[in-house]
Amino acid sequence: ASKKIKEILKASQVPRLALSAAFSFVIMMFNVPLPGGTTGHATGATLIAILIGPWPAVIALSIALIVQAIIFGDGGITAIGANCFNIAFAGMITGYGIYKLISSEKFKVKSSKFKNSDTETRRSSLSTRHLIGAGIGAYVGINLGAFLTAVELGIQPLLHSGTDGRPLYSPFPLSITIPAIMLEHIFLFGIIEAVVTVFVLLYIKKSHPELIGG
Repeated sequence: ASKKIKEILKASQVPRLALSAAFSFVIMMFNVPLPGGTTGHATGATLIAILIGPWPAVIALSIALIVQAIIFGDGGITAIGANCFNIAFAGMITGYGIYKLISSEKFKVKSSKFKNSDTETRRSSLSTRHLIGAGIGAYVGINLGAFLTAVELGIQPLLHSGTDGRPLYSPFPLSITIPAIMLEHIFLFGIIEAVVTVFVLLYIKKSHPELIGG
């Protein structure tokens, strides 16, 4: 990601990367405890990727996660790599990919009413596709990150156990970690992530559309 940023990121865009990292840091600080000692929270991953591009988003999200772990102990230092992969890479790339797919011309509504419509109507249709893609991408992306986290925690008893057979780290199997984490993300955090993404993107599209670089 750092090599790619050197190729595509201009000096004038660095403040946007810093602001994106700060935004992600703030939104991820609103944690809700989940069973098993974990927490759930929004990430802003897909939104940030849409605003500054996917590769700068990897850096921005990773910075937020690292600062949280080192300074506030949120997420844990030993879990930085896993958290960065789950949130800053896998979840973000998936959400951004879905956004690009749905907002592309392949998903453009084919109807006679659009054939004779003016430019403003076409722009409105394009904006709607972008917002729908952003919402769905954000929802799927955060849930993928949550699922990866649940799997990583659930396999710990199989990977790391003491001589007495007791788990050294996470004591819960997949049958517990997956429903405990995924239910909250499917019915709460995923919806919050999608709503925040759509409303922030809608505001930016109306007030400062030039800020959208993804």
